[in-house]
Amino acid sequence: QVQLVESGGGLVQVGGSLRLSCRVTGTPRSVLSLASMSWYRQTPGSQRDLVASISRLGSKNYADSVKERFIISKDNTKNEVYLQMSGLRPEDTAAYYCNLKMQSKDIWGQGTQVTVSA
Repeated sequence: QVQLVESGGGLVQVGGSLRLSCRVTGTPRSVLSLASMSWYRQTPGSQRDLVASISRLGSKNYADSVKERFIISKDNTKNEVYLQMSGLRPEDTAAYYCNLKMQSKDIWGQGTQVTVSA
């Protein structure tokens, strides 16, 4: 059973940086060359919004609010996806979720909290 495990969240001051990681488990071979991976974020009472995505071929897409500040990357050999966040702002505070889409699969991680203090 494919599962996603996020890590790297925490408390950071305005202007600081964090690196989120998402590890894909439960598969014996690299799936990232076959899957589209994304990071979403959600605050209480709001919908889950796309932050960044990376296609199976490595094409990247970002929400306007994080362009020039966040970088999504992946390591196919490790089955891991990363979100490097810099220039963090209070409005970046949210639970961040990793998502995998591949064929009929649409899998979510449990989320990791990012809190940016002013």
